[in-house]
Amino acid sequence: MSTPTVDEILERAHVVSLPMRVKFRGVTTREALLIEGPAGWGEFAPFLEYDPQESASWLKSGIEAAWEGFPAPLRDRVEVNATIPAVPADQVAEVLDRFPGCRTIKVKVAEPGQTLADDIARVAAAREARPGAIIRVDANCGWSVEQAVEAAQALAPLDYLEQPCATVEELAEVRMTVQRRGLFVRVAADESIRKSDDPYRVADLRAADVAVVKVAPLGGVKRVLEVVQHLRARTMDITVASALDTVVGMNAGLAAVAALPKLDDDDLIDVPPAAAGLATSQLFLEDVATPHAITDGFMETRVIAPEMDRLETLAASKDRRDWWFERVRESYPYLETI
Repeated sequence: MSTPTVDEILERAHVVSLPMRVKFRGVTTREALLIEGPAGWGEFAPFLEYDPQESASWLKSGIEAAWEGFPAPLRDRVEVNATIPAVPADQVAEVLDRFPGCRTIKVKVAEPGQTLADDIARVAAAREARPGAIIRVDANCGWSVEQAVEAAQALAPLDYLEQPCATVEELAEVRMTVQRRGLFVRVAADESIRKSDDPYRVADLRAADVAVVKVAPLGGVKRVLEVVQHLRARTMDITVASALDTVVGMNAGLAAVAALPKLDDDDLIDVPPAAAGLATSQLFLEDVATPHAITDGFMETRVIAPEMDRLETLAASKDRRDWWFERVRESYPYLETI
């Protein structure tokens, strides 16, 4: 497929502004540029601080969805995790109510201005609200090695500690230290994969047990499947997650999980993918379509198209629309480098 021109992209673009229920990654309103292409809808929504070069992967992902579509699915529903932002502990149960039946919970930790005591209270509240749930925590590079190990001791047992530190070398040190101390805490890499020139370095250095992969930052569903194949071959487990996507972006994430090659255990029984971080639509007050429903902790993988009346109601201001159009123009030249 030939890459559409900038003008072809912008002719098909809608810029929306979605209000959030709670602050997430410091965001209370999520903006996104949606593209109606010949194969469907794509999304371009890199976070505001990302430069044009980093944003180009998100543009490539949106173009792939809009002009090529998604690979054939191997499953029609996938398990998802609940996501708890860095809210006070007394709000955790209320947030969890929006994730019916989810047996895995991802809790944001290491929020600037908060303490480990806040994180401990938030995780404890999640365990109390949903006894027996599997708990993941995500630090978004917020800790030093020493802080990460202290947190692992305080919060264990955990499914995994996601991106506790900024560098791959630090992840490797955290992983080695928690193993030596006999802690039941795996290490997961997110930013070290999606923001790296070499997403395989984490595996080469044995710095993590789990790879958290996101469609838009990696450049599309096909690229995610390539990365997954490589990392699985190096014994890393995989979690597919979203980047605070609208329902349009969520289509791509669900398509990626739906297309993951099947794995068989020793008894030749299909092992389902790990609970995906694809239920963040629950954090929006409004979206461009009714989002995928969560039923007993699972979401269907069917593609949902935006509703035109919602696109109009949620349209961003002209200034913001112009800003996003310019962002597409700035990112476009970097597509050839991906």
